[in-house]
Amino acid sequence: MENPKSKVDQIDVSAIAGKPAKKPRLVAGTRYTADEIHEIFRRFSIQRPEPKGELEHVNAFTLLVAVALSAQATDIGVNKATRALFKVADTPEKMRDLGVEKLGEYIRTIGLWRNKAKNVIALSEALIRDYGSQVPDDRDELVKLPGVGRKTANVVLSMAFGQATMAVDTHIFRIGNRLGLAPGKTPDQVEAKLMKIIPAEYLYHAHHWLILHGRYTCKARKPECSACVIADICKSAEKTSEMPAPLVPLPPQVF
Repeated sequence: MENPKSKVDQIDVSAIAGKPAKKPRLVAGTRYTADEIHEIFRRFSIQRPEPKGELEHVNAFTLLVAVALSAQATDIGVNKATRALFKVADTPEKMRDLGVEKLGEYIRTIGLWRNKAKNVIALSEALIRDYGSQVPDDRDELVKLPGVGRKTANVVLSMAFGQATMAVDTHIFRIGNRLGLAPGKTPDQVEAKLMKIIPAEYLYHAHHWLILHGRYTCKARKPECSACVIADICKSAEKTSEMPAPLVPLPPQVF
C-alpha cells in the first residue's frame, strides 16, 4: 500500500525552512578549507612555475655557507659578499685554509660577520673531519654543524638534494600568521602545520612560493594587496583588496 504521506512531507524540511547550507569544513588549525588551500598553491604554481632561491651558489657546500651567512641579512647583501668569496673558496678545504681572519675580509659587509666567519670555518672543518668533505643530505646531521639551524638545513635539503621541506624564515612565519594559513607561535609550529596542509603536488616548491610572496607582495610593513593573486581567498584582517591580480606567469627571476 502506498505511503499516505504526501510528497510535500517527503521534501527536505531544512530546504522548506530556508535553513542555510552547511559551511565548508575548515582544515584543522587554519582559516581555510582544503579547496581554498589547494587553490592558493595552484595560483602560485601558475604565477611562478619554477621558483628559485635567490642565494647564489655553485655547489651544495657554497649553498650551505650562503644560507648560514644569510641569517639576519638580505640575500642581496650576501650575494655581493660571496661572489668574490666563492671564486677562491668553493670547497671545505679551501674555506678552512682561508682562516677566520681572511674570510672575515670577504664577508665584513654582512651582519654578525665575525661570529659567522668563525662558524663557517668550524663547519668546514667538521665537514672535512666527519663527512669526507661532503654536505650530508640528512637534517639531523646538518644541524650538528656549527651555525646550522633547522631553517638552514631545510633550505639545503630542498635546493641541493631535491627534498620537499619547509624552511620557515621571517616571510613564511609572517604569512602563516597574517593569513591564518598556518598560525603558530614558533617557526617550528608554522612549519609543522604547512607540511601537513599543503597538497603533496605543490609541496616541493611551496617554501619558495611563500618566501617570494612575502618578499615581494605580502610585505611586512604594507602588503601590496592589489598585486596579490590570492586576494579574493586571503582572510587576513589587513588586506585592502578583494580583487585578485591577473593570474599570469611572472618573468624569470634575475639576481
